Amino acid sequence: MLFHLDFHVEYGADWNQKDFFAIWAREAEAALGAKKAGVVVDLWKAAGERRVIAILDVDGPDTLDEIAFTLPIMVEMGQFVDIKVTALRRYEDFAGTVTKLLES
Repeated sequence: MLFHLDFHVEYGADWNQKDFFAIWAREAEAALGAKKAGVVVDLWKAAGERRVIAILDVDGPDTLDEIAFTLPIMVEMGQFVDIKVTALRRYEDFAGTVTKLLES
């Protein structure tokens, strides 16, 4: 099952940029490992923003929750991370449904 995840990352006023980047480096290592393993279909960093967009291919919402809540960035600073999740459907499947509904 495909999911679109949109991460918006902030950090506390008492943090410095080096601390923030250290956590983000650990997250990047985990994310790129998940991409190599095939769980992450692809990743993008929004230019000029503390925002990352990911497409994940997992068994379902339970697996997605397990992954999302154990990401390094969530474990270390989850109170500063907002994730918007959208379940995705392949457009080809949708087009087939539309064609089938049109014929009935």
